[in-house]
Amino acid sequence: MLIELSIKNFAIIDDLSIQFSEGLTILSGETGAGKSIIINAVNLLLGNRATSKMIRTGAETAEIEALFHPPASCSAIEILKSQGFKISKELLIQRIISNNDRHRIYINGRISTMQLLNKITENLAAISSQHEHQQLLNESRHLLILDQFGDIMPLRQQVHDCYHQLLPLIEELDQLKESRQKQKDHIELLEFQKKEIEDAGIIPDEDKLLKKEQTRLKNAETLYQIVSGVVETLYSGEGAIAEKLGEMKRQLENASRIDDDLGSSAEGLSDATFRIEDISSELNSYVASIQFDEQRLEEIEFRLDQVNRLKRKYGGTLDSVILHLDTIARELGDHGTLDDRILQTEQKLNKHHEQLADLADRLSKKRRELSLILAKKVEKELNVLKMPNTRFEIAFTETAATSKTSLFLTANGKTITETGTEQACFMIAPNVGEDLKPLSHIASGGELSRVVLALKSIPANDASAGTMIFDEVDAGIGGEVAEVVGKKLSDLAAANQVICITHLAQIAAFGDNHFKISKQIENNRTCTRISPLDADRRLEETARMIGGEKITTAARNHAREMLKNGRKYRPSNAT
Repeated sequence: MLIELSIKNFAIIDDLSIQFSEGLTILSGETGAGKSIIINAVNLLLGNRATSKMIRTGAETAEIEALFHPPASCSAIEILKSQGFKISKELLIQRIISNNDRHRIYINGRISTMQLLNKITENLAAISSQHEHQQLLNESRHLLILDQFGDIMPLRQQVHDCYHQLLPLIEELDQLKESRQKQKDHIELLEFQKKEIEDAGIIPDEDKLLKKEQTRLKNAETLYQIVSGVVETLYSGEGAIAEKLGEMKRQLENASRIDDDLGSSAEGLSDATFRIEDISSELNSYVASIQFDEQRLEEIEFRLDQVNRLKRKYGGTLDSVILHLDTIARELGDHGTLDDRILQTEQKLNKHHEQLADLADRLSKKRRELSLILAKKVEKELNVLKMPNTRFEIAFTETAATSKTSLFLTANGKTITETGTEQACFMIAPNVGEDLKPLSHIASGGELSRVVLALKSIPANDASAGTMIFDEVDAGIGGEVAEVVGKKLSDLAAANQVICITHLAQIAAFGDNHFKISKQIENNRTCTRISPLDADRRLEETARMIGGEKITTAARNHAREMLKNGRKYRPSNAT
């Protein structure tokens, strides 16, 4: 329950404090007095975003504060416990809006976050305003309303969580398959390169050996002439060096018989002769090996071109070509691991998809069961709210899966989203003989107000919904319908704290408490003031709401009768 609301330097409000009680509290006042500003302030306490434009002109900050007495078992208390807050009977929420846009949130005196504020106020208070009326015309909200009514939000959350567990796995599988396709293309390239290198049959240093042979073949004539001439000079020609050395060796041998000191020199000449003979023999063999083969030269040049092409493609040397072949062998041996990862990911997806399809199916069945119950309850409430014989149904539509839809996000040909397999649409036929049509197509302002009130009334049949704040609930209605709406609000106030901003005396008459909001000029500044009304002042305000600023005796008498009937009415007497 909301105990107290304080607002400082917010829009045209300089300093305002309201103390609330149980039951139905009425807030009334002339248009422009500041009623909507109070609603905006409460919305900020419930988690709406703030801007520095909300600060009263001339002030540095705006401060909004609300004191609640939440039930001991409510979710807000459990959330605060989990966050380490010291739990008491009171819950104090403060928001400070600063000109520098560094706004602050305090919960029980401890600085907090917007996220935590939204969590703890989610079921603490609810505001029904023109904005909510417009939201009801948005069909995407209808499914949420149904799920909240049926208390199947936990199951809806399970679908949401399972759906979002699937999404990254689907993305991962797509990436793996894309990688496999790229790998397949890469493997084809590797296999081509492997075959190209292996078919070439290269051996280490083959390029150097071929180059050497190529040079010899190109210079065969020159080599033959040079080497043959050297052999002839050394050994085979007339007056060859070997012949002369042999003659000199014999002379020294004869001289050594005279002087044995010459013996070593004679032996040296003998060694030199044998060495020249060996060299000549080697050179003769070389001359014999020289080829004059143009065909072989062409073969070598072709092979060198083949080897050099491989060198250019795979690293610049024959060693790098051989190393690349080894690398190819390793990569081809490792490529099977990607298939294993794809298989593992598909197995995970199949498991999660089976779970998602089961959860979505359970959610759909629950929704269809609940839709019948909710429709009957709405029809009953609308009948009380002077919309007799109104037919109300909830229609479901499903999105068929297409070729672009992931198979893991489908079930029985239907697309699964984070909210399940269907969308809901509230259908209504306010008049007998009319076909059911979407609520957004036919509902008038007054009808829409009553549908909102009917929907708000239904959960209260089973449990308290905390503080309920109604603004614009009287849009498009009047007379007898307004009186019925006032009774319905009084019914709601039996199980909830209800705060209602209204322009209609027929509604205000059912209030347990009544405040008047007025706009005044003080020190050349416009200010909003709020005053609790005693019996006399309430009579005057109710009369004003009936007849305008000029209050007549007839208006007072009418107001007195309305208030008397309002006091007599109690929810237990409701039919």
